[in-house]
Amino acid sequence: MHAPLQEPPPTVRVRTPGEPLVWLTSVGLAAGLLMIVGLLGLIAWNGFAVFWPKRVQELKLVAQSKSASPSGPTVLGVVTQEKLKRVDGVDVPEIQVQIGNRDAFGQAFVFLDQADIAARSTPPDVLFIERLEYGPAFGYGVSLKLADGSVVPASAPDFRARLDALIAEIAARRAQIEQIERTEIGRLNAALADLKLQRKTLSPGTPTPDLDAREKALQESYEKLAARAGELRQQQNAAQFIYRLANGTEKTLPAGQLVHVTAPNQLGFLARVGAFFHNLRVFLFENPREANTEGGVFPAIFGTFVMTLLMSLAVTPFGVLAAIYLREYAHDTTFTRAVRIAINNLAGVPSIVFGVFGLGFFVYLVGGTVDRLFFSLSLPTPTFGTGGVLWAALTLALMTVPVVIVATEEALAAVPRGMREASLACGASKWQTIQRIVLPSAVPGILTGLILAMARGAGEVAPLMLVGVVKLAPTLPLDFDFPFLHAERKFMHLGFHIYDLGFQSPDSEAAKPMVYATTLLLIVLVVALNLGAILLRERLRRKYKTGVF
Repeated sequence: MHAPLQEPPPTVRVRTPGEPLVWLTSVGLAAGLLMIVGLLGLIAWNGFAVFWPKRVQELKLVAQSKSASPSGPTVLGVVTQEKLKRVDGVDVPEIQVQIGNRDAFGQAFVFLDQADIAARSTPPDVLFIERLEYGPAFGYGVSLKLADGSVVPASAPDFRARLDALIAEIAARRAQIEQIERTEIGRLNAALADLKLQRKTLSPGTPTPDLDAREKALQESYEKLAARAGELRQQQNAAQFIYRLANGTEKTLPAGQLVHVTAPNQLGFLARVGAFFHNLRVFLFENPREANTEGGVFPAIFGTFVMTLLMSLAVTPFGVLAAIYLREYAHDTTFTRAVRIAINNLAGVPSIVFGVFGLGFFVYLVGGTVDRLFFSLSLPTPTFGTGGVLWAALTLALMTVPVVIVATEEALAAVPRGMREASLACGASKWQTIQRIVLPSAVPGILTGLILAMARGAGEVAPLMLVGVVKLAPTLPLDFDFPFLHAERKFMHLGFHIYDLGFQSPDSEAAKPMVYATTLLLIVLVVALNLGAILLRERLRRKYKTGVF
């Protein structure tokens, strides 16, 4: 007889102490991730929406409209948002419309009550006109008056082709003018400035036939280039574009003011995708215009990249050397403990304090001393005694050096003791052990600190406002003119560009989309820089793999 099978006793789950706290921390982590994803999604949605071409609507207002419209009973523009406003305790729906034509209407945006709108339509022949000044314009094409005096009416079958060809010609001529004024005339001005400094080195009354001849040749070249630029500008404005506003008024625009003209209501899906990438390319690779609210942000991208790179090159050696001394050589004394306390406290100092220090120490003291020693002939015009990309990079390096020191110390401490002892047993000195054994193994941890420093430094704005960042920089800090890297030049920065658009723009409504787009671009740039450092760290981690890493 077999014994009857017995059912296993029921499993009793024992609740461990602190388990609710584990669930609580997981909920907190999930909430944090959701907030991060939501924030990035909001920025990305609004940022990419800037480049997508929108339909232009024609709104007919009722006869007794309460909404004030500078264009009269007909409004032509792009609906940017819809919301509710409180009137006498009642929520009234209204829309915001970008009507453009700020030179004609005095404002670029209007709010209209939806109850005042009698009809809406999207006329296919309406044009979206990008201009160099006064922002975009919306209207209907009337005619094109060419330089030879011929007139092409908007009803002509080749009107759009002739207009697009004229805009392409204007763009090429505008590039020539920029090349002459910024590059060639800029070099002549630099050469004339050098001659002026050479004259200062001579005693009064000294004959200078060579300098006079060179200055005369440079002046003649300058006059020829200026005349050529003036001639090109006259050619730019020889043609005219006539368009009609929503209220029937005809406007004449010099062709040199045209940047791009599209008929957004005629674009299909593929054409809208092409327009999206065109707008994105303009944003990434062209210079800003209209108080930074239009055009591109290439100088700000370039300035942010150069400043972050210089900061990384400055902070890494100082942070690593300080960490090596504190971990490998310094004894546990009152002095080293005070140094560690100071490093930890520096990590919590507000960034604006570092900006004030950088202004006083780097700009006024160090830069002023450099000017007196090496650029005395240029005084009282400062060379290094004013804000520049070098002082901005050093200020941010000083601000982020505690992060690199702490991360490097942890990386050095994580190297197995057996590796050090084996190296010393083979006859290597302490420095040889650190240089050839410890540091290569600690490089991944050092790069972790550098990644954190880059992430913080690239997004800082407050200290940069004191040590070199500007709203609009005429030249880049890195170019093809000797010495190639001009550390004394001021620069543009994406973080300051966001601040300028959001709080200093004369047209805050027009600047809102650019704020989102620039914010998204700054996040992408920081992620790209960090991703490059992370890939390098992983490669070095595989190369110097130990039991710790």
